[in-house]
Amino acid sequence: MATDPILDFSGQVALITGASSGFGKLLARELGERGTKLVLGDINEADLMTLADELGGAGIEVRARRCDVSSEKDCAALVELAQDAFGQLDIAVNNAGIAPPMMLVEETDEAEMDRQYNVNLKGVLFGLKHQLPLMKKRGSGVVLNVSSMAGLGGAPKIASYSAAKHAVIGLTKTAAVETAKYGVRVNAICPFFTLTPMVTGIETPGVSQQDFQGFLASGCPMKRLGQPEEVVTAMLMLLSPKMTYVTGQALAVDGGLSAY
Repeated sequence: MATDPILDFSGQVALITGASSGFGKLLARELGERGTKLVLGDINEADLMTLADELGGAGIEVRARRCDVSSEKDCAALVELAQDAFGQLDIAVNNAGIAPPMMLVEETDEAEMDRQYNVNLKGVLFGLKHQLPLMKKRGSGVVLNVSSMAGLGGAPKIASYSAAKHAVIGLTKTAAVETAKYGVRVNAICPFFTLTPMVTGIETPGVSQQDFQGFLASGCPMKRLGQPEEVVTAMLMLLSPKMTYVTGQALAVDGGLSAY
């Protein structure tokens, strides 16, 4: 367990959506190793339960259930699981999300807008709706919503995704203002393209994965994609029990892209 108070989460309870892969999976491991009790949700139940078994075998207290974040009922049930199992909720990370297909604005149809909003936006809204009352009642807590650099600026050929991620930042800032007086902090993190399954799983006809990743990296001053560990380190800092005066922020983790 960590002894540094900046990253000591001993005795805290953290809820993470989209926990079976990518940022969620790595963050669950990092928080668990630092003394956090975990409540994990993901639509991929098989991989989720494999992770829960792994963490439990390492001595981490963990509960897990299938959660489709586009369903308010599922989001509420995950919060109820935290309350029933551990009696509190200190940390909530609304991480679950889906990737968009590449298309121009004029090619974007209603079905794709609905798909992006149902998961990437409503999933955050439903999370906040049921997480915040527990934290407000307790007088403390921190929520971290996963947005994107596509939520801070234009994102060619992924308009539906960009719109949803911009909206996540709007929700984050509004929730932060509404809950600050209750001792609750709400922030967002905005990664550039990072080597998670959401990015490495993108298939571009006629283009190799290496060339595609090189194309994505070319727009970043560091000329490389992010590593999941780099993003999760920033997430840990925003969640730190010592980061008590930071709320309503959308932190870019982008290799310098936003410095242009």
